Amino acid sequence: MASVLAVRRCVRPALSRNMCPSVLGSVRNGHSIAQKHPHGCSCTRCGGKPISRRELAQASPTNHGVVFMGPNEVEVKPIPFPKLELDSMSSPVVSERQTRKCDHGVILKVICTNICGSDQHMVRGRTSLTGGYMVLGHEITGEVIECGSDVEFIKQGDVCSVPFNIACGRCAACKRGDTGVCLNVNPARPGAAYGYVDMGGWIGGQAEYVMVPYADFNLLKFPDRDAAMAKMKDLTLLSDIFPTGFHGCVQAGVKPGSIVYIAGAGPVGLAAAASAHLLGAACVMVGDLISERLAQAASFGCVPIDIGADGSLQDKIHAVTGSPMVDCAVDCVGFEARGSGKDSTQEKPASVLNDCMGIVRECGQIGIPGLYVTEDPGAVDDAAKFGALSMRFGLGWSKSVTMHTGQTPVMKYHRGLMNAILYDKVKIADAVNVEVISLKDAPKGYKDFDKGAAKKFVIDPHNSLGTF
Repeated sequence: MASVLAVRRCVRPALSRNMCPSVLGSVRNGHSIAQKHPHGCSCTRCGGKPISRRELAQASPTNHGVVFMGPNEVEVKPIPFPKLELDSMSSPVVSERQTRKCDHGVILKVICTNICGSDQHMVRGRTSLTGGYMVLGHEITGEVIECGSDVEFIKQGDVCSVPFNIACGRCAACKRGDTGVCLNVNPARPGAAYGYVDMGGWIGGQAEYVMVPYADFNLLKFPDRDAAMAKMKDLTLLSDIFPTGFHGCVQAGVKPGSIVYIAGAGPVGLAAAASAHLLGAACVMVGDLISERLAQAASFGCVPIDIGADGSLQDKIHAVTGSPMVDCAVDCVGFEARGSGKDSTQEKPASVLNDCMGIVRECGQIGIPGLYVTEDPGAVDDAAKFGALSMRFGLGWSKSVTMHTGQTPVMKYHRGLMNAILYDKVKIADAVNVEVISLKDAPKGYKDFDKGAAKKFVIDPHNSLGTF
């Protein structure tokens, strides 16, 4: 089945304000651009070259994307080329059906698009997503190739990071800076994202080309193209996991001298650990069940905690710091959590939350960037299928623990974190162990990630980084 979230192929060439009026007229009238340029034209597209030496015709490129086909199965499929509009009315997920014109949007040629743990929840069949129609991917970095008529500041040729949150910039939530819960982009609930079930029906970015709405508000333009391309393996992480890990640490109150526990050594957990160091933490402990991921955490100065080993988490922390308590805890695991010790083979969705409440000191804080859902058809019990978990809330209450949840408002952090990367204050690609793969290898990347690979898979659809 063809993707019903992707819009139909755009057959017109990209329009640019840099084109001379005769060129714009030729595009709109459907004529050959070369025939309409006068000899000696000084526009930025032909440079005054003779017609015989111009390469002005812009046939619409093809497009391919990673499509969820069913539990544990994704395929790279031909998909329509994006247009500056959204029509998800044919989606089998009723809550995400909507149509809208997007003259405020742009079309990107994707430079990098990353596989995220949140994508894996869908691919494992742990959401209500139906196979065969959704293009996945919400971590996107790309080059602008077309601007809508309402776009004022972003220009063709700009290289930009795309926050995974889709935000209008106009509603009360956006004006507060709470862009993760924009009120105008999802007919079902506050907040939207690319390529994610129940999040507004927006087409995902694990593709060659993608449309980004509200471009002036959403996009983070990199100040220098060459500098950005040189650090693209780091900068591609600004769309989600670096701000998400940083946000979890900010929520947990990490500051200079803090003793911190990070639950989970997947890419978000490793990004949170690197963020804790950036914020000045004195000791960062990272817990996981997979030895390769723990080794990756240890590679940049974290203390690994083997959750599968015998003994309580409090005892393991005590062995490191001399105290069973920490100042701050960050849950980077979410609703597919497993138990610890002898229970490490069993799924216990509230396990990490309960562990965090047990180890934070009195009046400590817990940041929860890990994903928790309202519906989980693969849950271990009926209550968990509707997001009702067996939390020891009384334990947290008795210690006056503060818990912070929800999507990361990426725009609150991405510019500052971009500068930290560009000025060599953090090596986030090294911390999360980025591996660049081709678009055709995305299905294998999903399988390897699901097996627990200690890597962050970054898809480069056009070989923009020259890896292949």
